[in-house]
Amino acid sequence: MSQNKKENLDENPALDEQDCQECESDGQDCQDDLADELNKVKEDLIRATADFENIKKRLEREKAEALKFANESFARDLLPVIDALEIAANLQSGDDEITNKIKDGINLTIEQFKKCFEKYGIKEIDTNGEFNPEFHNAINYIETEEVESGKIATVYQKGYLYNDRVLRPSMVVIAK
Repeated sequence: MSQNKKENLDENPALDEQDCQECESDGQDCQDDLADELNKVKEDLIRATADFENIKKRLEREKAEALKFANESFARDLLPVIDALEIAANLQSGDDEITNKIKDGINLTIEQFKKCFEKYGIKEIDTNGEFNPEFHNAINYIETEEVESGKIATVYQKGYLYNDRVLRPSMVVIAK
């Protein structure tokens, strides 16, 4: 209480009780306001803590995802190399000893590539059976009785998965 009010209270006892009641009600209002504000601050703290934890978990997931797919562009750049080796291995250019040794060397290189791919989570997309637009890119349709309708008739280019994500879809021809 201020000095002025104290002097007034001493002079007039009736004012003293009235002022005390006002002060008590003002004090109760202030206490209620402070309790409400404290509850609001506690709720804000709980929300901020939860937001922080969610952000922390999201960043950990994103980091793990980034590490898992860090070599994706490198793996994609290797695909034309293995394609070229497979084309060279399948060329019919003669049956002399030198040609056969070259083809054997190419096939060994392809096998090493495949082992390395497997080691780092790169797999060929299965092209036996049903066409699946998630993994296959249909470049043409043909009518044939050798293959059931809707199934893959011919593979023009192999597709690959990198850690179960499509690195390159298979280019296929679908039977009608």
